[in-house]
Amino acid sequence: MSGNPTKRERINLRLNDNAKRLIERAANFEGKTVSNFILSSALASAEKTVHEHETVALGRQDAERFLAALDSPVSFNEALTEALAEHDRRVDSR
Repeated sequence: MSGNPTKRERINLRLNDNAKRLIERAANFEGKTVSNFILSSALASAEKTVHEHETVALGRQDAERFLAALDSPVSFNEALTEALAEHDRRVDSR
């Protein structure tokens, strides 16, 4: 694929006058342009949201149970064997 690797994408949004003035005021307090303020705020929020959805936090007791389960030997039963076979059929792990 050719093209400029630093090409910038655009997002447009509509907002009411009060919201615009508030964002402009906040950007001014931080010495940022409105675009830079919106981008940095949106990225911080996006990172937080992704982290919250991709991270599992366990309490001490649950963490101990989880680690104990990892230390336990695996017992292959029919359901596990079928699940592994289904995984091999569906997933190409090259």
